[in-house]
Amino acid sequence: MKISTFGYSMKQGVKNIGRNKMFSIASIATMAACIFLFGLFYSIVINFNYIVEKAEEGVAITVFFDDDATQAQKDKIGKDLENADGVLEVNYVSAEDAWNSFQEDYFGESSELAEGFKSDNPLANSDNYEVYMADVEKQADVVKFAEGLDGVRKIKKSDIVAKTLTSVNRLVGYVSIAIIVILLAVSVFLISNTVTMGVTVRREEIAIMKYIGAKDGFVRAPFVFEGLLIGFIGALIPLVMLYFMYEKAIQYVMTRFSLLNNIIDFLPVVSVYRTLLPVGIALGVGIGFVGSFFTIRKHLRV
Repeated sequence: MKISTFGYSMKQGVKNIGRNKMFSIASIATMAACIFLFGLFYSIVINFNYIVEKAEEGVAITVFFDDDATQAQKDKIGKDLENADGVLEVNYVSAEDAWNSFQEDYFGESSELAEGFKSDNPLANSDNYEVYMADVEKQADVVKFAEGLDGVRKIKKSDIVAKTLTSVNRLVGYVSIAIIVILLAVSVFLISNTVTMGVTVRREEIAIMKYIGAKDGFVRAPFVFEGLLIGFIGALIPLVMLYFMYEKAIQYVMTRFSLLNNIIDFLPVVSVYRTLLPVGIALGVGIGFVGSFFTIRKHLRV
């Protein structure tokens, strides 16, 4: 496309928006609402996934050894677990560490109650490996692998927690897809209607241009630019709004519910917008292009 043709198409695209102010404003507003909801939902989902991932990192299985297992066997079990698919980290817990942890959990400040076991560790054969997984869905596979290792006596796991986290991840994924599809469909429909109005107003002009030999690309370009511009503006407005609202919302939540400060963390706005900004702009521009391109194509036959 020549520079002069490009400039003409841009100019006509802007004029089209001016000719159909009400429909253009309605399309921009609808696009902005859709992208705002998308950005809001994305921010919630990505933070929720971040919190779930942190929770998954705390889910571990405990691998206990046979009573007659040698140190060499225990070392080999540890190396095999570290190399297993889906394993994030493997920590060795000695019998002394296990007993100290038990005392802190059950005796608390009344440590004198445990003095009777000072010379006789009741957890002498409880040294183990704590195995943390990168993905909690891998727990069943890791457990099956560990059960097949020579020298493993018992494995302690939390199936309920693993299943709950897995179900939550899947549910969030399904809901996300459904909402995104609905928002995209509504946006395309509105922009399509706006472009249709522009085509209707200029139907005679388009027919004349076609009769004197104008190519489809030349006729289509202004309407495509119109759709792109509507999509870009409709995406930029809510993204700017969400940027300033995000941190204020987190500050409000942390202040209003101070108990959450030591329980959960939220992603900083920079981390969220690293993906949200390009995706949001791409969605707006892409929806504008699709809505305008396929709408004008139906009206090029004269």
